[in-house]
Amino acid sequence: MKRTDNFSKFAPKKKNSAVKEAFRQEKKRWKKERSKAIEKKKEASRVTVSKKAEKPAAIAVRKLDKSMPLNKYVAHCGICSRRDAVPIIKDGKIKVNDVVVTEPGFKVAPHDVVYYLGKKILPEKNLVYVLLNKPKDYITTLDDPQGRKTVLDLLKGVANERIYPVGRLDRNTTGVLLITNDGDLAQKLSHPSNEVKKVYEVKLDKPLSKVDFEKILKGLHLEDGYVKADALAYADPKDKSVIGIELHSGRNRIVRRMFEFLGYDVKNLDRVMFANLTKKNVERGKWRMLNEKEIRLLKFMNSSFLKQAKY
Repeated sequence: MKRTDNFSKFAPKKKNSAVKEAFRQEKKRWKKERSKAIEKKKEASRVTVSKKAEKPAAIAVRKLDKSMPLNKYVAHCGICSRRDAVPIIKDGKIKVNDVVVTEPGFKVAPHDVVYYLGKKILPEKNLVYVLLNKPKDYITTLDDPQGRKTVLDLLKGVANERIYPVGRLDRNTTGVLLITNDGDLAQKLSHPSNEVKKVYEVKLDKPLSKVDFEKILKGLHLEDGYVKADALAYADPKDKSVIGIELHSGRNRIVRRMFEFLGYDVKNLDRVMFANLTKKNVERGKWRMLNEKEIRLLKFMNSSFLKQAKY
C-alpha cells in the first residue's frame, strides 16, 4: 500500500525477492484454506446423501415388519388361498404361539410362530409366475371331486411350491391364464378397483347385429348388475360372428352371459390378453415362465393411474 504520510521517506524498501516470497506464502496459505473448505463441503454432501440413502431402508424395514391378517399369512405360506384359509382358521386348525386362533383377521406379528395342524408354517420365499395357454376341457379349480382334468395337470414338475390360477376360466374357455404363488399380486390382479384389462375373441352362432353391438357398448343390465364392454369390434370384417371384446369385469362367465342375454350362443371363447400378457409364441396347452420385466410391469400396473385418480 502506498504511504501518504510524512514518514514514507523513512520507510525501508523491500527487496523484490522478499515481495515475491511473501506473495508465494500468501498464495500457498490461500490454496490450503480453499482445499480445506472444499473437503469440508464434500464431507457435508456425503453425510446428506448417506442420510437420504438410509430413509428407504428404514421404510423397507417398517414394511417388512408390518403385521398381516392371519388368513393372508396362511395364503402366503402356500397352504391355500386367502378365501379358503377362512374356514380352516375358523375350524381351529391354526395356532399362533401355541394358542388356537379362530379369527381370520387376527394380526400376525413378525415374531409370532404359526402352526397348521401342528406343523410350523412360513411364508413362501420362492415366487413363481407361469403363463399358460389354457386348452378346453381343463378346469381352473385345483381339486375337483368329479376327477376332471385341472390346469395343474399341465404344469406338473414346474414348481415345488404350491401355485394357483389368478382368476378363473371356465372349462370350455381357452387362452391366457396366469398361475403363481404370489398372493399379493393375485389379490391385486383380481380386485375390481384395479380394472385389469382382459381381451377375448368370441365366436357366436350367428352374426352380431349392429343394434346388439351398440347395446353391448352402451351397457347391459344382467341379473347380477350392470356391465358394459370397454371396447368392441368385429374381429373378421367378412364374418360378423367373430367378435373382439375388451372389458375389466371379473364376474363369473361374464362374456358368455352378455351375449346369451342378447340371444346368442357362444361357440368358442378365447382370452387373448390378460393384464397385458398375451399368448404369443405359446401353443395351446403349453406354458412359459414370465420374465423379470413382465413381472415388474404386473406389480406396478395401473399404479400411476390410480395415484393420479386420488388427486
